[in-house]
Amino acid sequence: MVTQQPNANQTPPLESGDRLSRHEFERRYTAKPDIKKAELIEGVVYVASPLRFERHAEPHGKIVIWLGTYQIATPGIKLGIDPTVRLDRDNEPQPGGVLLIDRQLGGQSRLTEDDYIEGAPELAAEIAASSAAYDLHDKKKAYRRNRIQEYIVWQILENRLDWFRLSESEYVLLEPDVDGIIKSQVMPGLWLAVSALLIGDMVRVLAVLQQGLNSPEHQEFVKQLSQRQ
Repeated sequence: MVTQQPNANQTPPLESGDRLSRHEFERRYTAKPDIKKAELIEGVVYVASPLRFERHAEPHGKIVIWLGTYQIATPGIKLGIDPTVRLDRDNEPQPGGVLLIDRQLGGQSRLTEDDYIEGAPELAAEIAASSAAYDLHDKKKAYRRNRIQEYIVWQILENRLDWFRLSESEYVLLEPDVDGIIKSQVMPGLWLAVSALLIGDMVRVLAVLQQGLNSPEHQEFVKQLSQRQ
């Protein structure tokens, strides 16, 4: 009986539950172009399943429209969709969306020579199936430890959105004001009509965002960014 010896140069598969270093995670991920999304969270690999439309793709699209409208109106802010982020030795997530301040304008992350984000973007947003998802547990811990300033999680099954703000090394929930609007503290003018988003009223969502873009705090933020250039 002849047994085939493993090829020493063959890259092992990348599978959920693997415990890997960030270097080994990247090596296996790069060797598997058929895998569209995989993350390393606290040293554990999570390979995404095929994405459902109403439970992920559609709400993700709405978040992207909202973030993208803000980015267009705010020179010096970059928007990334599903970017690979090198946070630390044990964490390399792919957030659903990030807003970051250009490093030359005082941002806390940078783009590497091979075109990845290194360090913590100012804001990250995720679409999660439910509150049981790792987005609200191990990933949240990694984001907090690496000082992502604001973290938005839309839990689809519960139809709930949580917006966390880093305060003294802990995440605290930002609450809607009397008009049902949450206002970012790290991205001035990024306003969200939470109830409107949860029912899919994007006309209202964008109208409230426009109010934020017209606010004195957003105008001052744009002015500050332009003065740093």
